[in-house]
Amino acid sequence: MYKTVSMFALAFAIGSCEVVIGQEKNIPGYLGGQVLPKSPISLEVLAEIKKSLLFTADDEKYLRMSQVVLKPQVDDILDVWYGFVASQPHLVYYFSNSETKKPDGEYLASVRKRFGQWILDTAKAEYDQDWLNYQYQIAVRHHRTGKNKTDHVASVPIIHFRHLVALQYPVTATLKPFLAKGGHSSEDVEKMHQAWIKSVQLQVILWSYPYVNQGDF
Repeated sequence: MYKTVSMFALAFAIGSCEVVIGQEKNIPGYLGGQVLPKSPISLEVLAEIKKSLLFTADDEKYLRMSQVVLKPQVDDILDVWYGFVASQPHLVYYFSNSETKKPDGEYLASVRKRFGQWILDTAKAEYDQDWLNYQYQIAVRHHRTGKNKTDHVASVPIIHFRHLVALQYPVTATLKPFLAKGGHSSEDVEKMHQAWIKSVQLQVILWSYPYVNQGDF
Protein backbone atom coordinates (compact mmCIF):
# COMPACT_ATOMS: atom_id res chain seq x y z
CA MET A 1 0.00 0.00 0.00
CA TYR A 2 2.85 2.35 0.78
CA LYS A 3 6.34 2.58 -0.65
CA THR A 4 9.42 3.36 1.38
CA VAL A 5 10.17 7.06 1.52
CA SER A 6 13.06 7.37 3.95
CA MET A 7 14.42 6.34 7.32
CA PHE A 8 13.18 9.57 8.83
CA ALA A 9 9.78 8.27 9.85
CA LEU A 10 7.91 7.96 13.04
CA ALA A 11 8.99 4.62 14.36
CA PHE A 12 5.97 4.77 16.52
CA ALA A 13 3.32 3.75 14.07
CA ILE A 14 2.09 1.73 17.05
CA GLY A 15 4.91 -0.12 18.33
CA SER A 16 6.13 3.36 18.62
CA CYS A 17 8.65 5.61 19.81
CA GLU A 18 10.16 3.89 22.76
CA VAL A 19 8.25 0.74 22.39
CA VAL A 20 9.08 -2.79 22.92
CA ILE A 21 9.70 -5.65 25.13
CA GLY A 22 12.84 -6.53 23.21
CA GLN A 23 14.56 -9.66 24.42
CA GLU A 24 17.55 -9.27 22.12
CA LYS A 25 20.90 -7.83 23.14
CA ASN A 26 21.89 -4.31 22.12
CA ILE A 27 18.32 -3.06 21.91
CA PRO A 28 17.95 -0.04 24.24
CA GLY A 29 14.85 -0.28 26.36
CA TYR A 30 13.59 -3.41 27.99
CA LEU A 31 16.09 -6.16 28.75
CA GLY A 32 15.03 -9.72 29.44
CA GLY A 33 14.94 -10.38 33.18
CA GLN A 34 14.72 -6.71 34.12
CA VAL A 35 12.45 -6.03 37.09
CA LEU A 36 9.93 -3.33 36.20
CA PRO A 37 7.47 -1.44 38.40
CA LYS A 38 4.11 -3.14 38.57
CA SER A 39 1.53 -1.81 36.16
CA PRO A 40 -1.30 0.21 37.72
CA ILE A 41 -3.59 -1.90 35.52
CA SER A 42 -4.36 -5.29 37.04
CA LEU A 43 -4.48 -8.64 35.29
CA GLU A 44 -8.19 -8.68 36.13
CA VAL A 45 -8.75 -5.44 34.24
CA LEU A 46 -6.65 -6.78 31.35
CA ALA A 47 -8.95 -9.81 31.23
CA GLU A 48 -11.99 -7.53 31.11
CA ILE A 49 -10.55 -5.55 28.21
CA LYS A 50 -9.81 -8.76 26.31
CA LYS A 51 -13.41 -9.84 26.80
CA SER A 52 -14.65 -6.49 25.48
CA LEU A 53 -12.45 -6.98 22.42
CA LEU A 54 -13.69 -10.55 21.92
CA PHE A 55 -10.05 -11.56 22.25
CA THR A 56 -9.84 -15.31 22.88
CA ALA A 57 -7.38 -18.18 23.11
CA ASP A 58 -7.88 -18.68 19.38
CA ASP A 59 -6.53 -15.19 18.77
CA GLU A 60 -3.45 -16.06 20.79
CA LYS A 61 -3.02 -19.19 18.69
CA TYR A 62 -3.20 -17.25 15.45
CA LEU A 63 -0.82 -14.58 16.71
CA ARG A 64 1.73 -17.29 17.43
CA MET A 65 1.13 -18.72 13.99
CA SER A 66 1.89 -15.30 12.54
CA GLN A 67 5.29 -15.10 14.23
CA VAL A 68 6.76 -17.76 11.96
CA VAL A 69 5.40 -15.92 8.94
CA LEU A 70 6.48 -12.44 9.96
CA LYS A 71 9.92 -13.07 11.46
CA PRO A 72 11.78 -13.23 8.10
CA GLN A 73 9.84 -10.19 6.86
CA VAL A 74 10.41 -7.78 9.74
CA ASP A 75 12.66 -5.39 7.80
CA ASP A 76 10.25 -5.31 4.86
CA ILE A 77 7.35 -4.53 7.18
CA LEU A 78 9.30 -1.74 8.83
CA ASP A 79 10.14 -0.29 5.42
CA VAL A 80 6.44 -0.07 4.61
CA TRP A 81 5.49 1.45 7.95
CA TYR A 82 8.41 3.88 7.96
CA GLY A 83 7.69 4.83 4.37
CA PHE A 84 4.10 5.72 5.21
CA VAL A 85 5.00 7.85 8.19
CA ALA A 86 7.96 9.48 6.45
CA SER A 87 5.48 10.95 4.00
CA GLN A 88 3.65 12.66 6.88
CA PRO A 89 5.63 15.65 8.27
CA HIS A 90 3.30 15.92 11.27
CA LEU A 91 4.42 12.43 12.31
CA VAL A 92 8.12 12.84 11.58
CA TYR A 93 7.91 15.78 13.99
CA TYR A 94 7.86 13.38 16.94
CA PHE A 95 11.42 12.31 16.17
CA SER A 96 12.79 15.76 15.59
CA ASN A 97 15.35 17.47 17.78
CA SER A 98 13.54 20.09 19.84
CA GLU A 99 16.22 22.70 19.06
CA THR A 100 17.19 22.04 15.42
CA LYS A 101 13.69 20.87 14.42
CA LYS A 102 15.36 18.20 12.24
CA PRO A 103 14.86 14.42 12.50
CA ASP A 104 17.34 12.71 14.83
CA GLY A 105 18.82 9.88 12.77
CA GLU A 106 20.37 8.01 15.70
CA TYR A 107 17.11 8.17 17.61
CA LEU A 108 15.23 6.76 14.64
CA ALA A 109 17.74 3.94 14.18
CA SER A 110 17.45 2.88 17.82
CA VAL A 111 13.69 2.98 17.66
CA ARG A 112 13.62 0.90 14.49
CA LYS A 113 15.39 -1.95 16.29
CA ARG A 114 12.87 -1.92 19.11
CA PHE A 115 9.98 -1.58 16.69
CA GLY A 116 11.11 -4.70 14.88
CA GLN A 117 11.29 -6.56 18.17
CA TRP A 118 7.79 -5.33 19.00
CA ILE A 119 6.46 -7.17 15.96
CA LEU A 120 7.91 -10.44 17.24
CA ASP A 121 6.87 -9.81 20.83
CA THR A 122 3.29 -9.04 19.81
CA ALA A 123 3.20 -12.31 17.90
CA LYS A 124 4.37 -14.23 20.98
CA ALA A 125 1.00 -13.47 22.60
CA GLU A 126 2.30 -13.72 26.17
CA TYR A 127 -0.12 -11.77 28.35
CA ASP A 128 1.36 -12.29 31.79
CA GLN A 129 2.28 -9.84 34.56
CA ASP A 130 5.72 -9.11 33.08
CA TRP A 131 4.13 -8.23 29.73
CA LEU A 132 1.54 -6.05 31.45
CA ASN A 133 4.23 -4.25 33.46
CA TYR A 134 6.12 -3.48 30.30
CA GLN A 135 3.02 -2.14 28.57
CA TYR A 136 2.98 0.57 31.21
CA GLN A 137 6.61 1.36 30.42
CA ILE A 138 5.65 1.71 26.78
CA ALA A 139 2.79 3.99 27.81
CA VAL A 140 4.92 6.42 29.79
CA ARG A 141 7.59 6.44 27.07
CA HIS A 142 5.03 7.93 24.71
CA HIS A 143 3.82 10.34 27.35
CA ARG A 144 5.57 13.43 28.72
CA THR A 145 6.39 11.47 31.89
CA GLY A 146 8.92 9.30 30.07
CA LYS A 147 9.45 10.20 26.43
CA ASN A 148 13.10 10.58 25.32
CA LYS A 149 14.57 9.01 28.46
CA THR A 150 15.40 5.59 27.00
CA ASP A 151 17.62 7.07 24.28
CA HIS A 152 18.69 10.18 26.18
CA VAL A 153 17.60 12.47 23.38
CA ALA A 154 16.33 16.04 23.22
CA SER A 155 13.24 15.46 21.15
CA VAL A 156 9.69 16.77 21.55
CA PRO A 157 8.20 15.93 24.95
CA ILE A 158 5.16 13.84 24.03
CA ILE A 159 3.49 11.79 21.32
CA HIS A 160 -0.02 13.16 21.29
CA PHE A 161 -2.78 10.73 22.12
CA ARG A 162 -4.65 11.22 18.84
CA HIS A 163 -1.85 9.47 16.95
CA LEU A 164 -1.80 6.46 19.28
CA VAL A 165 -5.35 5.81 18.14
CA ALA A 166 -5.09 6.85 14.50
CA LEU A 167 -2.01 4.82 13.65
CA GLN A 168 -3.68 1.54 14.51
CA TYR A 169 -5.19 1.48 11.04
CA PRO A 170 -2.09 1.87 8.83
CA VAL A 171 -0.15 -0.59 10.97
CA THR A 172 -2.76 -3.35 10.87
CA ALA A 173 -4.09 -2.71 7.35
CA THR A 174 -0.66 -2.95 5.74
CA LEU A 175 0.25 -6.11 7.65
CA LYS A 176 -2.18 -8.45 5.91
CA PRO A 177 -0.18 -8.88 2.65
CA PHE A 178 2.80 -10.01 4.74
CA LEU A 179 0.65 -12.51 6.62
CA ALA A 180 -0.47 -13.93 3.28
CA LYS A 181 3.09 -14.90 2.33
CA GLY A 182 3.30 -17.84 4.73
CA GLY A 183 1.44 -20.32 2.57
CA HIS A 184 -1.59 -20.52 4.87
CA SER A 185 -5.19 -20.71 3.74
CA SER A 186 -7.10 -17.48 3.20
CA GLU A 187 -9.15 -18.36 6.29
CA ASP A 188 -6.04 -18.67 8.46
CA VAL A 189 -4.61 -15.44 7.05
CA GLU A 190 -7.82 -13.64 7.95
CA LYS A 191 -7.77 -15.08 11.46
CA MET A 192 -4.15 -14.03 11.95
CA HIS A 193 -5.02 -10.57 10.72
CA GLN A 194 -8.02 -10.25 13.03
CA ALA A 195 -5.86 -11.39 15.95
CA TRP A 196 -3.33 -8.68 15.13
CA ILE A 197 -6.04 -6.02 14.95
CA LYS A 198 -7.28 -7.03 18.39
CA SER A 199 -3.80 -7.22 19.91
CA VAL A 200 -2.77 -3.81 18.61
CA GLN A 201 -5.99 -2.28 19.88
CA LEU A 202 -5.47 -3.97 23.25
CA GLN A 203 -1.99 -2.50 23.52
CA VAL A 204 -3.10 0.98 22.52
CA ILE A 205 -5.80 0.86 25.20
CA LEU A 206 -3.13 0.00 27.78
CA TRP A 207 -0.82 2.72 26.48
CA SER A 208 -3.59 5.28 26.97
CA TYR A 209 -3.39 4.99 30.77
CA PRO A 210 -1.16 8.02 31.51
CA TYR A 211 -3.21 10.18 29.13
CA VAL A 212 -6.49 9.54 30.95
CA ASN A 213 -7.69 11.47 33.99
CA GLN A 214 -7.10 9.61 37.23
CA GLY A 215 -9.98 7.29 37.96
CA ASP A 216 -11.37 7.44 34.42
CA PHE A 217 -9.43 4.60 32.77
